[in-house]
Amino acid sequence: MMSKKFAVILITLILLTGIGYWGFNRLGGNAPIDIQVIDQSPPTLVGLNYRGTPQDPKLEEAFNSVETEMDLHPGSKLHTIYYSEPAGKLDTMEVFVGIDQPLPVQNFETMSFKESKYLLATIKSSKWVMPNPTTVQKKLKEFAQNHQLELTGIFIDKIISETEVQVIAPIKADN
Repeated sequence: MMSKKFAVILITLILLTGIGYWGFNRLGGNAPIDIQVIDQSPPTLVGLNYRGTPQDPKLEEAFNSVETEMDLHPGSKLHTIYYSEPAGKLDTMEVFVGIDQPLPVQNFETMSFKESKYLLATIKSSKWVMPNPTTVQKKLKEFAQNHQLELTGIFIDKIISETEVQVIAPIKADN
């Protein structure tokens, strides 16, 4: 009697694990992170810097302002650079929120890059199973090391869609 219960529980666990893995895979959880070297400067960005807590309404205002400007420039995409990420809701964070736009925008800061090359990581998967920023940065650093490239340490997230994100990592100019 006990072994029959154990067998049913074991089969159920195996089925649930298989279904879970199948779902994870269908959402893109095992999709590779495609990394390539781009022989041009990273795009010029215009946007806003925010320093504060994640709960501060000013963060939402910064995103809304940039998204409004993005609507005025068809083809531009939202970019973020996290200089410091919060560990919790009350920790201080520092982020640049911008769009790829070569021309200045009133009340926005312009950020241009002197580097002539960058690594581009492309991630295509559901937001539910997308790798976290630390994982992507680690892959970019490994790629750079394997190809004798030195990164600047800046990682620019470019939001293409809900299922695609690109991460731009400028390569130091002497590479």
